Amino acid sequence: MFLHKVMMTILVSGVVIAGNVHSKIWDFEDVKAGEIPSSWQVDATHPKRPLATWEVKEVNDAPSGKKTLVLSKINHVYGGTFNLCYTKSIRFRDGEISLMFKANSGEIDQGGGIMWRVQNSDNYYVVRFNPLEDNFRFYIVLDGIRMQLASANVRLSKGWHSMRIVQNGEHFEGYLDGKKFLEHTDKKLVKSGGVGVWTKADAVTSFDDFSVKVEQ
Repeated sequence: MFLHKVMMTILVSGVVIAGNVHSKIWDFEDVKAGEIPSSWQVDATHPKRPLATWEVKEVNDAPSGKKTLVLSKINHVYGGTFNLCYTKSIRFRDGEISLMFKANSGEIDQGGGIMWRVQNSDNYYVVRFNPLEDNFRFYIVLDGIRMQLASANVRLSKGWHSMRIVQNGEHFEGYLDGKKFLEHTDKKLVKSGGVGVWTKADAVTSFDDFSVKVEQ
């Protein structure tokens, strides 16, 4: 019987195939310390050269394994820069993306989150948590201009937390630690695109267990 919809989970190490579900996760354990995954790239919206430094590092408190992906150094502080690390090896339109994140430091900004339907460094959706503002927000970036689509006041303790987005056509949902805080409908960016992680200004943030489920 032909299945109209297939759910695929894209990961970096280890593949699990059960029926029509392909499972894999970016846990960064197979990436050499000091590097980023081979299919990923570092970029920025409103860049001020040089770009921020992203790298895989070994840490004592990783949610799984020993390695995480970290924005480890801001090489030029500018409040309007969005620091990006993403891959276009996956074409994501609908499905789910989840990760673990930890806000390490930042005076202008802190935290970060998930970007998806990435066309390029100036066009994508992003959801992020900012512990300086105690809020969780959903944005669209079009031609480099960021527009807020939904916001919720949320306070989280220091340390690691989970974030997840669900995208179904024009409908979006955003979750922190398993609880839904955001829901919105938007049809400005409908094309499939890349996926990745995002911070702003001088926010130094760690990410782990980046999982993508693409509904086809």
